[in-house]
Amino acid sequence: MLVQQILTLKGDDGVVTVAPSSSLSEAAALLSSRRIGTVVISTDGHQAEGILSERDIVRELGKRGVACMTDSVEAVMTRKLTTCEPGETAESVMEKMTDGRFRHMPVVDEAGQMVGLISLGDVVKARLSELAMEKEALQGMIMGH
Repeated sequence: MLVQQILTLKGDDGVVTVAPSSSLSEAAALLSSRRIGTVVISTDGHQAEGILSERDIVRELGKRGVACMTDSVEAVMTRKLTTCEPGETAESVMEKMTDGRFRHMPVVDEAGQMVGLISLGDVVKARLSELAMEKEALQGMIMGH
């Protein structure tokens, strides 16, 4: 299955972004209200400049306490992004996520514009669906259907 198909099945309502100048407190409130695990950091809402997860916030809280919550997300975000393109396979994306030990990946087009965000859960769900279809096809061939 391709990343574009995953986004279509997901019924994606766009990428949730915050500006680099937003505070960790604002980002945490957004994560909580939207019930999501990560936000993409973007000045214009189209180019990904970084990513911030709930784990990043918890790590910073553990190091510095609540004083960090007034810091900008730019100070804590992951700057080195791994992205994927709509034409990539679920399998290759799963491999990137597993190797990089992260759970969310921005999907960008050829021009570098964000077109979606996929999670490891989205990719696993797509891969399981793919495997179920393969199993049914093989069973049908074996049974002569």
